[in-house]
Amino acid sequence: MKPIKTKTSNTDLLGFPSAAELGDDAEPVIDEKDNGRLKWVKTLVDLEDHVITPNVCANEDTKPEKIIEKYVLKLTETPLDKSKPLWDLHLINLRTSDAESVAIFRVHHSLGDGMSLVSLLLACTRQTANPDALPTIPALRKAKKQRGFGSFLMILFNTIVDVFRFILTALFLKDTQTPLRSPPGVEFTARRIVHRTVSLDDMKLIKNHLSATINDVALGVTQAGISRYLNRKYGELKKESVGSTEERNNLAKNIRFRTALLINLRPAGIKKMAEMMEKNSDAKYGNGIGFVLLPINIALRDDPLEYVREAKATVDRKKNSLEAIWNSTIVDAIPKLFGTERASKLSHTAVRHTTGSFSNLVGPLEEVSFYGHPIAFLAPGCYGLPQGLMINFQSYVNKMTMVLSVDETTVPDPDKLCDDIEESLELVKKAVMAAIMK
Repeated sequence: MKPIKTKTSNTDLLGFPSAAELGDDAEPVIDEKDNGRLKWVKTLVDLEDHVITPNVCANEDTKPEKIIEKYVLKLTETPLDKSKPLWDLHLINLRTSDAESVAIFRVHHSLGDGMSLVSLLLACTRQTANPDALPTIPALRKAKKQRGFGSFLMILFNTIVDVFRFILTALFLKDTQTPLRSPPGVEFTARRIVHRTVSLDDMKLIKNHLSATINDVALGVTQAGISRYLNRKYGELKKESVGSTEERNNLAKNIRFRTALLINLRPAGIKKMAEMMEKNSDAKYGNGIGFVLLPINIALRDDPLEYVREAKATVDRKKNSLEAIWNSTIVDAIPKLFGTERASKLSHTAVRHTTGSFSNLVGPLEEVSFYGHPIAFLAPGCYGLPQGLMINFQSYVNKMTMVLSVDETTVPDPDKLCDDIEESLELVKKAVMAAIMK
């Protein structure tokens, strides 16, 4: 591989590029023949415009993780230059507790959804132990197809109910105003992105014991962690903690708390993405996701296993619905019928009336390298959503990394929320071990 010339910035202590250097005043490409609409234009890519190696300075009083965290926070305040392809790569030569250095890919969502972009990234990697082999991604377990007229009626009924709720949400149905619910306009604020790595083997132990999926476990411990977090916050608001049991706690009653659960609607995988870069392929790396409005049950449980059981029941109910496909179809159809502006407003309002977003991405089974550089962890995140909280889970070998992207005015202490989710996982694991030992 030929060496790449990179651009070095030197504007402040963190080495963050100035607005002028990133082309903050650049205008998008406009098609004057098509009522001034934006359009894609093929162009040559100059890596010097996209690969940045900032002069990030280590500080004895500040952990490297916090320096990088602050750097990413400032990145979320700076728009991508629309006069060039909408991506950049920041290489930070700073050793952390997780890795020798950190690479930050920033890609505009118009180029693809999280699933396609992570798949495209992994298609550029190779197994560390076998440099000629693509990463091995575990196959997703296919849901059992239920046959019969009764199953058809159940799916039809669930779909009608879910689509009706989506329409109500897009019109006026809002989540309860909790300490995690963000104010309007939060999509324009900077985001603090933090991550925490836990054991994937622990999650597999829970999965196998409860006959669930990794996604059920991830959602269950997230539900438990959010409940713990809100219980503490409500106690602080009341200035008096009632307790932390199922019967006596600080939580408000009948909290409506929903997340937009992102679902991949395309069949493409790592191999197809790799083929796409070499020849014509049916794989596409654009946006091919749908979402469902997933209710989160905010409650404290004396039995930690109940969190995962409840999450599994909720997800199983959503699997017997075509909500994701219908929501995607509705959002795609509205621009053709009423224009792009109304379609954007519909999806924006529906998401804004919920509290957060949740996703779970499957990663390689073995360690992989990016052009000879071993990858220690993957931590995909997102910003620009009209919600103050987004939680992503990303597996890699025997690790699971959870990534929180938060608006600091809504969630000023994201590390504590990470602690709550991590501690919830430990409690569920201990409950499983106790059940096994009986």
